[in-house]
Amino acid sequence: MTPFGEAVRKLRLRKGVSQKQMATALNVTPAYLSALEHGKRGLPTFDLLQRIAGYFNIIWDEAEELFLLARFSDPRVVVDTSGLSPEYTAFVNHLAGKIRSLDAATIRELSKVLENAGKTG
Repeated sequence: MTPFGEAVRKLRLRKGVSQKQMATALNVTPAYLSALEHGKRGLPTFDLLQRIAGYFNIIWDEAEELFLLARFSDPRVVVDTSGLSPEYTAFVNHLAGKIRSLDAATIRELSKVLENAGKTG
């Protein structure tokens, strides 16, 4: 499940609606909505993101957070290292090969490193 899928599922459960009910209201198939929640589909369109925000009648700040989660929830990431030194390409490929074996604590630590990258202290 992706961060976006988890957020949509929580919103749906909070509203007390099934995937089928939500899918009908959004004019998508229940199978598509299920795949989106479980991270088996790519990023939703901006139009669908707006329909989801409207469906849940969420305020702008919460909608903006949902849109940001969608941006960071593509399960099939492509990293373009063209023009970078070979270490970058090797690192990305190594990460891709090891990502499934990393535990949650390691992921949190790597996330902290990325969040602080480029910050001056």
